[in-house]
Amino acid sequence: MATAKDIKILVVDDDPFILDMYVLKFKDQGFQIDTATDGQMALKKIETEKFDIVLLDVIMPKMDGFDVIKKIQEYKAPRTFKILFLTNFGQKEDVEKGMELGADGYIIKAHFTPSEVVTKVKELLKIT
Repeated sequence: MATAKDIKILVVDDDPFILDMYVLKFKDQGFQIDTATDGQMALKKIETEKFDIVLLDVIMPKMDGFDVIKKIQEYKAPRTFKILFLTNFGQKEDVEKGMELGADGYIIKAHFTPSEVVTKVKELLKIT
């Protein structure tokens, strides 16, 4: 079974405070972590690096999270990583849209502490 040190996470959010908070929280738990501040930067990193999970905000400059996941679904190679929306964009229709587009989960930031998000990531990736 994988452990945190084996896991690489990409956090995609345009809010530097949110990014810093999650970087600290995940690093504190032993995860490898990288960040992107918009959808285009996220896609570039996804195309050139290997991640186990991508935490994806919806509302961002250049390309929103829904467009990012649509682009990822267009890749010829099968997706080898999980996608977890981590956003405050939380209307029922938004959650349904995210899941229909292929997300593995949808977390509304305001409803979860960073520790709870770490727990959710561990559950999704089945790690200890």
